[in-house]
Amino acid sequence: MRQHNLPTMKQLSKTQSILFAIGGMLMVAGAFMGLLRSNLAPFLFIPGVVMFVSMQMLQRYDGQNINIRRLRRFVLLSDVLLLVSALLMYASHGNPFQLDQITYVQYIGNNWVVTLLIAAFLQLYTTFRIGKELEKEE
Repeated sequence: MRQHNLPTMKQLSKTQSILFAIGGMLMVAGAFMGLLRSNLAPFLFIPGVVMFVSMQMLQRYDGQNINIRRLRRFVLLSDVLLLVSALLMYASHGNPFQLDQITYVQYIGNNWVVTLLIAAFLQLYTTFRIGKELEKEE
C-alpha cells in the first residue's frame, strides 16, 4: 500500500493555538461589550482581532485544490473585515478622528457591527467548507 503525502492546511503549534483561542475569546467579549457601549470594548476587541487574524494567517494551504484556495481567499477577506471592524469600533467610541457629527453618524456610527457580521458569516462558512474539502482530499 502506497502512502500519499497530500498537502493539507498548516497546523498551528500549541502556543499559536492558545493565542488563536484567546484572540477569539477577546473578540467575542469586546463585541459584546461594544454592543453595551462600554468604553473598554475596543481595548478587548482590537488585541483579540490582531491575535486571531495573525494566527489565522499562519495557517497556509500549499495544495492544488482550487476550492480550498478559493475558500482561503474568503478567509483573507474575512480577516480584512475583522480589522476594519476593529478600526470602526475604535472610531465609534468618542469620535477620535474629530469628524463633523453628520459624517461621523453616516460613515462610522455602529457600522463595525455590519462588517463584523459579514466577517463572522464568512468565517463560519469557510470553516465548515474547508473541513469538508480537506476530508474529500484524504
